[in-house]
Amino acid sequence: MNLPDFQLASHLIVLLATLMLVVQLLMVTQRMLITNIRLFAVQSLFLSGIAAAVAFFHHAPHVYFMAALTLAGKVVVLPWFLKRLVRKIGIEQEMHPWINPPTAMLLCGGFTLLGYLVARPFADTGNLGSNTFGVAIALVLMGFFLMINRRRAITQVLALLCAENGLFLAAISLTTYGMPLVVELGVFFDLFIAMMVLGILVYRIRATFASIDVDRLNQLKG
Repeated sequence: MNLPDFQLASHLIVLLATLMLVVQLLMVTQRMLITNIRLFAVQSLFLSGIAAAVAFFHHAPHVYFMAALTLAGKVVVLPWFLKRLVRKIGIEQEMHPWINPPTAMLLCGGFTLLGYLVARPFADTGNLGSNTFGVAIALVLMGFFLMINRRRAITQVLALLCAENGLFLAAISLTTYGMPLVVELGVFFDLFIAMMVLGILVYRIRATFASIDVDRLNQLKG
């Protein structure tokens, strides 16, 4: 790849990764479940765009496959399944999080700074997308934070999926061709099956306890 093409690809990937980070910040402050699901779909769309760019500029066919799988699974199938689940259980808004939105935004800013500090030794290593490793770390940290900070089980599932998006971005950032295809497929399908199981559990919990607030489940301990 010549230098102008490399720079163009690098700028495109950094732009898409930055948009992923912006979407993640919006999810931290958003309480409507349907809106959060749509934001996750948009973030996954940007991720599939990054994978497609890496595949195109490095001529890596298996990364094309992962981009298509991400597009089909995380942009179309999983959001459709989660929207259907939200409408079925009849709860469309997140309850009060443990930490209020302004404080959560400050913490996420700290996660972003931490991500870039950790990723500094890996920046400008010559790999396409190496400058996005800091964003990937920030996405993983924010995903785990969102999982802890929210009470609704569905939002926690979305947070886990966002953290997995960050891991996928990190794999692309650290190496030219991402993780081996077998590993990527294993992670993706494990996550997909887990989503289906969690969806069924959420529906059953709602039917039994008339709530999907995890605090109600913690009260059963004794």
